[in-house]
Amino acid sequence: MSLSPQLIGLLVPLAIVIPILILRNSRPRPLRIERLWIRPAIFIAMMALALTASAPPLDFPNIALLVVALAIGGGLGWLRGKSMHIHVHPETHELSARASPLGLVFIFGLLVVRYALRGAALESASVAHLSIIAIADAFVLLAVGMMVVQGLEMWLRARRLLAEAIAAKAGAQPPAPPPMPTIIS
Repeated sequence: MSLSPQLIGLLVPLAIVIPILILRNSRPRPLRIERLWIRPAIFIAMMALALTASAPPLDFPNIALLVVALAIGGGLGWLRGKSMHIHVHPETHELSARASPLGLVFIFGLLVVRYALRGAALESASVAHLSIIAIADAFVLLAVGMMVVQGLEMWLRARRLLAEAIAAKAGAQPPAPPPMPTIIS
């Protein structure tokens, strides 16, 4: 079996980048839950621009494809968000997050699947009565759905973990001693 030059052009950079990303993401990074909305907002704005720049035909097969892509992206984002390790420091309540190596392999697997499906989807677009623009937009919606829902899952879980850590610290402290009686002489 011979590899096509396009596939080699994809695999060589991935073989270099994957180990670097796994090493880089193996260290915990500060997680600020008050800023978790920024990245999804940027992705949603970019998606809106991409979808309005060249809107696909709005017929049932194309709309169904876009809805399914967004739903699959949301499900994959939830799984990716669940794979993130979130830690709350018990004393300072600082949050940190670390990407799971499995999550990184998952992302690169999706890139390979996307690469493989793109050619097949473009070839069979006319058979399925789908617009090429809708297929391209479906890949955009899948990625945006994944990133937005990943951020939502991490935000929900980080808030819950932080609340649990605060409650545990408040419950673990000994009760305050009663006030000293005042003696009047």
